Amino acid sequence: MNKAFDDIPSARHDLARRIEELAPWFHNIEIAGIQTAPGHMLGDHPRDKWNQFQHILPRDLEGRSVLDIGCNAGFFSLEMKRRGAGRIVAIDSDPRYIAQAELVFDAFNLDADLRRLSVYDLASLGERFDLVLFMGVFYHLRHPLLALDLIHEHVADDLMLFQTLQRGDPTQLAIPMDMAFSLTDPFDNPAFPRFNFIENRYAEDPTNWFIPNRSGSEAALRSSGFAIEAHADPDVYLCRMIERPQWVEPPPPIAV
Repeated sequence: MNKAFDDIPSARHDLARRIEELAPWFHNIEIAGIQTAPGHMLGDHPRDKWNQFQHILPRDLEGRSVLDIGCNAGFFSLEMKRRGAGRIVAIDSDPRYIAQAELVFDAFNLDADLRRLSVYDLASLGERFDLVLFMGVFYHLRHPLLALDLIHEHVADDLMLFQTLQRGDPTQLAIPMDMAFSLTDPFDNPAFPRFNFIENRYAEDPTNWFIPNRSGSEAALRSSGFAIEAHADPDVYLCRMIERPQWVEPPPPIAV
């Protein structure tokens, strides 16, 4: 529930000022009738996207723990709280996003453990979570498969909600367990699992590094020990943690 901003005009004015001071916002969140990013290039983002896939998550998260990796302003953590989630840890490497999330959770009188951490720092958390949110982070990473390995090795205990930007052929392609060295034709198939490498910038963003096609996303998840249980929206997956394939070695231990 929002704080009583409407009852105290000065409080609402202060809220609007704080929202403006923390601009720009990537998550549009309505607080006491004030939208944090009303002119977002993607519309009402991420609510419009959330409405496309929210049905694949359990309606009741009562008592479940949640880790939100790359939480941004906290939209998805907030939605998990609305479904009854218990402990929420939300991390982001950008201090401005953490400050935005702090404002959001304070405004809604909700608790979350907000920390400035990178996905590569997951071992330092020292705990596992019933649900891991890994939304809109994968393609911003120089080492995306390492990130999935660290999630599996250190923090995932059951479910992971995963989203990544995808480009290229959207066909789901079955790949054989092995291929002869002389076989080259599969690599000419645009649906073959691939990560498109961005050397410079994509969408004016220097942090866009690897953008997979659909087969690439799904192969990366499977190889890291995440079985795909539901695929909603073109680039959103609900996964369940399973044993890592035997041919994939876990990452080396990280000193904490």
